[in-house]
Amino acid sequence: MSLPDEFHAIAKRVNNWGRWGADDEIGTLNLITDEVVREAAAGVRSGRRVPLALPLRQDGVQTGMIPGRVNPLHAMVQINQELFGPGTVACSDDAVTMGLQAGTHWDALTHVSHSGKLYNGRPAHTVSAHAGAEFGGIDKVRHLVSRGVLLDVARAHGTDRLEGGYAVTPEDLDAAEELAGTRVRAGDVVLVRTGQMQVYLAGDKHGYAHPSPGLSVRTPEWFHARDVAAVANDTLTFEVFPPEIDGLWLPVHALDLVEMGMLQGQNWNLEELSTACGQAGRYEFLLSAMPEPFTGATGTPVAPVAIL
Repeated sequence: MSLPDEFHAIAKRVNNWGRWGADDEIGTLNLITDEVVREAAAGVRSGRRVPLALPLRQDGVQTGMIPGRVNPLHAMVQINQELFGPGTVACSDDAVTMGLQAGTHWDALTHVSHSGKLYNGRPAHTVSAHAGAEFGGIDKVRHLVSRGVLLDVARAHGTDRLEGGYAVTPEDLDAAEELAGTRVRAGDVVLVRTGQMQVYLAGDKHGYAHPSPGLSVRTPEWFHARDVAAVANDTLTFEVFPPEIDGLWLPVHALDLVEMGMLQGQNWNLEELSTACGQAGRYEFLLSAMPEPFTGATGTPVAPVAIL
């Protein structure tokens, strides 16, 4: 199925190619200025720190649906080994094999392409088996600290969890923003809670994967209008799954990453953060979400922390 006219119309409206120059490789992260970070840091009140990452383990969120995206395989390569002779200090070391997007992660701008193009009009073939992403790899994101805003869509609906297959709309984001009592602004990192993570935490990773609530194809325009720097949520697929338009797979990925140049994250555990924000009566915080700088990678594990 070719991409429909509706997709191309939205793509044209959210396109950021050339906005920060022809050589730009980080897209909307350019919106996180020194002033944005200073204001975010100044907003810390209690100092409460809330971790947002899932544990990296062999029985992780991946089900095998995506070829090669394996859960972490952890092995000890030395255990209490006296490397410098008997009686010397002994060392233990580990090794791990995993898909870089297996757990809580960021998608790089090169994670998807459409119509033969990546963000900023670069050719899709610049992602190769030998070098990975020649342009726009996750290593180009040298730091990611900004104001975070939790849009708790589930809570705005008066429920713990949205139903599987529910498409989160711009109107839902408006309602969650009203609940939060703040306005999403340029340079913010928005975290969208659906409550779907509860399914995985209850032990049902297949139910967590499908059917899943997620972002509608209409939401990229909302994020573009607010000049959001990055978006993450608490689902495996980020966008609603199965897709809201029959046969149109991953259109939100293509609009966010390729057209807008906006990082997106999946498998973020927003349950404790939802509770903390509800208790504090505020849904904005300092967010540290530094990517691991794998050269040429199209995604990376991340261990984000919200500081209230």
